[in-house]
Amino acid sequence: MKLRAIIVDDEPLGRERVRTLLKDEADVEVVAEAASGPDAVGAVRKHAPDLLFLDVQMPGMDGFEVLRALGRDELPEVIFVTAFDEHAVRAFEVHALDYLLKPFKPSRFKQAVGRAREQLRARESGVVPGELIALLKEQATRPTFAQRLAVKSPGRTVFVKIEQLDWAETAGNYVVLHTGKETHVMRETMQALESRLDPAQFLRVSRSALVNADRIKELQPGFNGEHVVLLRDGTRVPMTRGLREVQAAMESR
Repeated sequence: MKLRAIIVDDEPLGRERVRTLLKDEADVEVVAEAASGPDAVGAVRKHAPDLLFLDVQMPGMDGFEVLRALGRDELPEVIFVTAFDEHAVRAFEVHALDYLLKPFKPSRFKQAVGRAREQLRARESGVVPGELIALLKEQATRPTFAQRLAVKSPGRTVFVKIEQLDWAETAGNYVVLHTGKETHVMRETMQALESRLDPAQFLRVSRSALVNADRIKELQPGFNGEHVVLLRDGTRVPMTRGLREVQAAMESR
């Protein structure tokens, strides 16, 4: 019997990678692909797949939100595809779920599919694994912050460690990450990025800028009563947030 699978990843190359490797799995049929969280929810409801390859990090609606949007009886067997670091994926290991850590090898992919196949054969029809429900509840109630960011561009994905991020600024529908002398353009809103970072570490100093508190050298007066954040490398970031508010945030760290 064919196992019906859906591939969800906002990066075309990510979907192509999974689709190519599935050609070696004779009993798995790809019935749909999705490039966003809302499309993934619709595809699962339309096709009722046995197996879901689900990217965790997606703008707007991440993998966990996709699963929480589905009813308990709609949840298929899930193989998470993630760029989280090894510390962050402990959540998956605790709940005995399988995941593929990007970039993954074909042998690791085959192992994950084999395990999912065994779980599908063992589980009763219509019964959702308790460990998946437990993971979703844990992710919903406990804030987790990113340890690194996956910056996708045509043909490659660059991983930026959070500890290397000096500051970030908006550029239209994108965010520019500044890490030392390098910059990385990320397709994400500033609000979405801020929600993934520890607020005790990163301060929103204006609508368009967010700064790593450890990089702040001093606050200087600017024009029209406003102030400027001076970073340790000499970078000057305009600040529209109240001076006292930023000072209090710095002192409370």
